[in-house]
Amino acid sequence: MTEHQPSTGADTEAVLAATERLAVPPGSLEGVVVLDLSRVLAGPYAASMLADLGATVIKIENPNDPDVSRGFPPYLRDGDEEFSGYYGQYNRGKFGLALDLASDAGKEVLRDLVASADILVENFRPGTMAKLGLPYEALAAINPKLVYTAISGYGQTGSRSRRPAFDNTAQAAGGLWSMNGYADQPPVRVGVTIGDLSATMFGVIGTLAALRHAERTGVGQLVDVAQVDSIIAMTETAVVDYTVDGTVASPSGNEHAWVRPYELFPCADGQVFFGAYTDKLWKASCELFGTPEAIADPEIDTMRKRFDEEVYARRVKPLVVSWFADRTRAELEELAGDVVPLTAVKTIGEVVDDPGTAERDMVVESDYGSFGTLRSFGQPIKLSATPATTDRPANHMGEHADDVLTALAGYDADRIAALRSDGVI
Repeated sequence: MTEHQPSTGADTEAVLAATERLAVPPGSLEGVVVLDLSRVLAGPYAASMLADLGATVIKIENPNDPDVSRGFPPYLRDGDEEFSGYYGQYNRGKFGLALDLASDAGKEVLRDLVASADILVENFRPGTMAKLGLPYEALAAINPKLVYTAISGYGQTGSRSRRPAFDNTAQAAGGLWSMNGYADQPPVRVGVTIGDLSATMFGVIGTLAALRHAERTGVGQLVDVAQVDSIIAMTETAVVDYTVDGTVASPSGNEHAWVRPYELFPCADGQVFFGAYTDKLWKASCELFGTPEAIADPEIDTMRKRFDEEVYARRVKPLVVSWFADRTRAELEELAGDVVPLTAVKTIGEVVDDPGTAERDMVVESDYGSFGTLRSFGQPIKLSATPATTDRPANHMGEHADDVLTALAGYDADRIAALRSDGVI
């Protein structure tokens, strides 16, 4: 074995057997090998999406400092043992390898794995891989086709690149926090980790674009995705509002900045979202809710007039409130049907139990043996010819080390045993 070539110590029969054990259900990314060095959310979720779509994803963790999200609630329990449902949701379908990258032997193992990989995903603070002696440039020298996806708070370049960051860092630095909540009150964070989740989506898009380029040209590249950049790209019209006419976006509660009606409304047993702001939808709503005379009312007969803040507050909103006040959410959804956009504001429990959620396979099950079954969200990307696979459980740390190192690095049983004895894996 040379420094930049994987071992061929394992015999062909052993390699084929290990490869078979690493086989994943057919999918769009069948045959694509992903090394996932990431932790917690943005990176793991990106790699998990690739796994859903058919890639063979190897979750690589430090045996002395595993992914901290293994300790996050909620927990599946088997007696005194626990398995994190959080970890399970964002790491399903992966194979586990514990690898100490602080050791020279661990670095050599990673280099051998990189030689046969297509993608590497990490979300360390920029500079971490370079300190380990494993920067993108060094790994690309081993495998020129490698797509190296790095997700971080501020990106790989710029004066702030090495600052620590969390989801809320991105929401604050990207301007989203300042836009969310109600006027004249302190800003409110978006209720989910949108800084991580947006970086996940852009990370997957960038990775697939780079993979396509590598397959076509034989040349991989660095995919640099920052949480802050991702949030800025999610602020809708805020940037052009400011650059065009100097308007600084501010919190508007449940209302849209200028589209009306397009907000939350109370009803007999809760709230509904109603968004019939176009002339066509407004006319249909007036007829549906028994006030056809409002269609020709000269003060509110066009979309532009209804957008006026004063007119909306004085004429339009009270009318809509009167439509909904004595009707339940179910009655309103039934009445609106396929005619106007109206939906109940649901709790997550109602969402999970909704027949429509099941129809779209958006709550899926994975079998964790003695720990029981984990129900988590499904894959929103629906592919007609190569549907995603979402029922494979997440790995226990390091559980697939032998198969991974045999199939992808060509190691024999003796070498694997030595690495385990030395605490490298």
